Amino acid sequence: MGNGMNKVLPGLYVGNYRDSKDPVQLDKYKITHILSIHDAARRIHSDKHYLCIMASDSPDQNLTQYFSLCNDFIHAARLRDGNVLIHCLAGMSRSVTVAVAYIMSVTPLTWREALKVVRAGRAVANPNLGFQRQLQDFETYKLVEERRRLKERYPSLALADRDLAECRVMLDSYQTMLNQRTICEGKCAMGRQCPTGVCRTGSKRQPRPRRPSTSSGESPGLKRSPSTLSTASTASGYRPRSSPAGLYSYTGTPSRPTRSASGLSITRITDPVGGGTAMAVGGTEYSRRRAASAPATPALSPASSPPGSPHRTSHRPGCAWTIPNLHWDPESM
Repeated sequence: MGNGMNKVLPGLYVGNYRDSKDPVQLDKYKITHILSIHDAARRIHSDKHYLCIMASDSPDQNLTQYFSLCNDFIHAARLRDGNVLIHCLAGMSRSVTVAVAYIMSVTPLTWREALKVVRAGRAVANPNLGFQRQLQDFETYKLVEERRRLKERYPSLALADRDLAECRVMLDSYQTMLNQRTICEGKCAMGRQCPTGVCRTGSKRQPRPRRPSTSSGESPGLKRSPSTLSTASTASGYRPRSSPAGLYSYTGTPSRPTRSASGLSITRITDPVGGGTAMAVGGTEYSRRRAASAPATPALSPASSPPGSPHRTSHRPGCAWTIPNLHWDPESM
């Protein structure tokens, strides 16, 4: 997780939050677009083009609703020779899910094959079970329509053959690493050493011996009444949340968000100083505007004038994006 961002396709990288802040890595891989997806996704670099999606790493978090928007952001950037970084916090679950959905949409691969492609480039890729189910449902019910939509919107085939050839190479590499036990499929047995460290390997601590209970040692006034809920939760090993409010606050949706005509609430801001653009999706209007606004600590530049000074000039030209129905129009760039 801490070895830097990883390339999964030409012009497409997956990393963690630390990678998204590292100017050395961003310059090394010539990153022009950043797709940030986590609970507090926010624009950091004023000279980059951002798509900020506020979403938690919870199995019940709906990521499918953002797949088309993410596909447009990634594909439009790659068609113009841009390099895209997708990141969450650890670079294991949310960002990987978005990358898998994109690879499925631009190639004939299934979601399992697309996940292998990502794992071949980033060994720690491991979406949670809820996101894996969403990818499977996306493949079953929505993938054909999404592929058709992308072909109609982006008729250029400049990336199709190269992406498919690269995916075949990555699948062969994945099988080689699997045979050499340098990678796993997230199914290592308990107690078995995981080569990538993403699976549970068991605890070395010895279980604490349980003192046998005797009826004589219990006080008559402190007997616990039987509870169906506590018995069921103990038997299944699952402890439910204390209230629905806890669940809503965990998933980041304490209230029903406002909906636009196309079904998603979105905020767009263009930075006249840094030259970048930012899109924010999810959360409240305040949180979206805060996420898409100019970073509190702007990127380093040779100019010494304070922000807002008339003598401060942009060191990177920006681009204006037209977004009909929450999608980018590549001809307006």
